[in-house]
This record gives sequence, C-alpha cells and structure tokens, in this order.
Amino acid sequence: MGSSSNLDIMLAGAGAAFVVDLMVYPLDTLKTRQQSRDFIKTFADPSTKTKLPSRHLFKGLYQGIGIVIVATLPAAGTFFTTYEAAKNFINRHGAPVGLPQPLVHSSASAIAECASCLVLTPSEVIKQNAQMLQNRPGALHRSSSLQALKQLGGPGTARKLLSGYTALVARNLPFTSIQFPIFEFMRARMWSKRPGTSRDGAGYHELEKQSLLETGMITGTSAGLAGSFAAVVTTPMDVVKTRMMLSAGDDRDVRQSAHDRMADGRHYSRSGLAIAREVIAERGVPGIFRGAALRAVWTAVGSGLYLGAYEVAKVWLARGKGRHVNENASFIQ
Repeated sequence: MGSSSNLDIMLAGAGAAFVVDLMVYPLDTLKTRQQSRDFIKTFADPSTKTKLPSRHLFKGLYQGIGIVIVATLPAAGTFFTTYEAAKNFINRHGAPVGLPQPLVHSSASAIAECASCLVLTPSEVIKQNAQMLQNRPGALHRSSSLQALKQLGGPGTARKLLSGYTALVARNLPFTSIQFPIFEFMRARMWSKRPGTSRDGAGYHELEKQSLLETGMITGTSAGLAGSFAAVVTTPMDVVKTRMMLSAGDDRDVRQSAHDRMADGRHYSRSGLAIAREVIAERGVPGIFRGAALRAVWTAVGSGLYLGAYEVAKVWLARGKGRHVNENASFIQ
C-alpha cells in the first residue's frame, strides 16, 4: 500500500467510486424517499385503501446521478489520499508508544472523512433534492441535478448547499470509525488463513500482488460485512442528514421543506437534535431507523465493490509501473 503514489490512490479510489455509484444508486434513491417526511403522503397509491407505495416511488431512480459523477473524483480522491497519508503519519509517529492498529485506522478514517465531507456536502444536498423531484406528465425532460440546483438558488444559496454538513460528519465519522477497524481486522484474519502469512495476517500485502481476484474477493467480503454493520448502527444520523438536506430544497417541489422555512421564505437550519426529536415524535424510535434495511443492503454491496475494486485497481496500477511486484505472478490465478 505504502508504495502507491498519491495519483494512483486518487485514480483507484475515483474509479472504484464511479462504478459502485452507478450500480447501487437506485437503492440510495429509494432510501432517501423512504426517509423523507411525507413518504406515505407523497408516494402512496391513491387507488388503494392501503398505504402501499405507488409506481411513482420506483420512477426516476437515477435522478441526481449527474452531480454524483461530477463529485466522485474530488470526494473519493480526497478521502483515500487523506486516509493513506494519515495512517502512515500516525503509524510512523505512534510506533514509539505502541498505538493499537484499530485506533490508528479509526483516527485516520476520521481525519479523511472530515476532509471528504467538505467536498461531498454540496453534491449530497443537490443529489437528495433531485431524488425527490416528481416530473409532471408531458413535462420536458431536463437534468434533475440542474433542476435541484435551480430550486436551491436565491438568497443564502451557499448556506443551503452546506445544509446537513454537521449531520453528514456525525454520520460518516462513526460509520468509518466502526467500519474500517472491523474491515482491516477481518481482511487480515482472512489473509492469515493463506500460506505465507502469520496468524495476525502480517505479510498479506505480498499475496495481494500475486492474485487480483483473491485480493478483490477478500477485500470485498471484509468491507461488505463491516459496512453493513456500520450502516445499521449509524442509520439515525442518516435520517437526520436526509431531513436537513431536503429542507434546503424549494417547497414547491420538495414538500419536506415546508416546516423548515420562515414566513418570508428564507431558509434556516435546525439542529440535528431538534430534527431527531421531531422524527421520534412523528413515528417513535423506529422512525429514526427508517431505511436501515436498504442502507445495510446497498452498503454491503457498495462497500464490498468499492473497497474491493479500489484495492484491485491500486495493485494493478502499481504492477503497471513495476513497483515491488512479482513479475512472474499471473494477474488472476
């Protein structure tokens, strides 16, 4: 890992993020709609007496994908570059005091998330508001990301685009602090079952270079299981983040914002705690875990593919430049 350049890390992270975003994006859209304030009222089928969602819930599942594609390179590159740099820095300066590796990985991922969220928040606000748009029959097809950006315009645009930053950090920090230590531990344990490594998994980096397929499978499985667990635990913060970001949208198209605007139409931000209390008052404790199942599924798939593809891409890029790679090893064994 340490031999990869920052450019390789950015290319590997961005490439993995792009592929995964395209694959799991529909699940993310469904999750956003399920967590919205008026989910039943907005998407219920009026032709039935039950509160089953109508077919409109499953329309436009790729709305907002444009801004995600634009934000993929800077967000993923920022995270992985910062994570690798922070991990190396902490390992180097923490070696004399014997810092445990879980603490090193948690600290590095937390620093990386703080940096990444600065890039990610505006695109998340645009994306989630775009996911809630309902195009009227016969209306001209336009970019949902541009429509969402337009309705976020006006006074206080910059403030709207940063809505939910604190909630995003509050969700992502515990998520990565939970996921990455579990991921690193599980990956090392899986590699430890292979000949040529010790019981704690030391020396698995050499094995990674020999088999891209095995590297992807072990990394993906470890990341998927760790990510699924972390996703369920952090769902309450995700619900709050969704509500805060949807409140930034224009209430002509995003109904959630109606309760978050002053009489003169100016946008103001409420605290995450206030929103959490509101959700609990509306639907009880299960309300703050709404969307947990969808998050667990798409995070398991997304994290597995994301980190699996990232590690494979990074090893492959290093091979191409001949950095400490066994040239006699096949790409896929």
